[in-house]
Amino acid sequence: MNDDILLTEERDGVALLTLNRPEVMNSLNVALLHRLRDQVDALRFRRDLRVILVTGVGEKAFCAGADLKERATMKPEQVKDYILTIRTLFSSIENMPQPVIAAVNGVALGGGTELALAADIRLAATTATMGLTETRLAIIPGAGGTQRLPRLIGKGKAKELIFTGRRVGAEEALALGLVNRVCDPDRLISESMQMALQIAEGGPIAIEQAKYAINFGMETDLNTGLAIESNAYWVCIPTEDRLEGLAAFREKRKPVYKGR
Repeated sequence: MNDDILLTEERDGVALLTLNRPEVMNSLNVALLHRLRDQVDALRFRRDLRVILVTGVGEKAFCAGADLKERATMKPEQVKDYILTIRTLFSSIENMPQPVIAAVNGVALGGGTELALAADIRLAATTATMGLTETRLAIIPGAGGTQRLPRLIGKGKAKELIFTGRRVGAEEALALGLVNRVCDPDRLISESMQMALQIAEGGPIAIEQAKYAINFGMETDLNTGLAIESNAYWVCIPTEDRLEGLAAFREKRKPVYKGR
């Protein structure tokens, strides 16, 4: 049923979103894209949720990309609509105010790798396989892969992977800088949650502004990036959280941040 294709859970300020179409390797059909889009929109301004964690059901697949059986039934106009939807969704995920962690628990191909690229941080199981394989189907990555992959691992290596459609295992993905950390499959969610909770201990406004400064500053020259950083810093100065951080340091206690 469509109601079950995206599982949601909230723990200690972390929202866990789980793609749940294991019979088709958690591939993205139109219904799942719409559910994920609606959920992302609903979480965007939740002050109580500090981190978003995205994964797939089971150990076999994170997300095998587009549902090709559904794609085969689409007219060209419908394919264009699908591509616009997935591209917009992944940009929305990238620009969430909260940090987004992708827990890549298995196969992540095409749109699955692009979903991981839209996250801020990627953890992968040792069994994970990633790749932008679209050219093998006579198309190109259409949900940001041609732009985010070279920015992450460099233009030359990104061209190699996209042109060949080659898949990489977890250890090579780590060496390339495609993922931040590799861990045993049975530890993937717990280690991802541990990182999420560590992030959640920080000031939420500060983390939001740090993410903003990195994301937008990286697209500019250094001086413009420094100006973006300065403006992001100014946002933090009048907050209650900044004063709470100073008070907690002075009183040798753990701060209690409220996002104000």
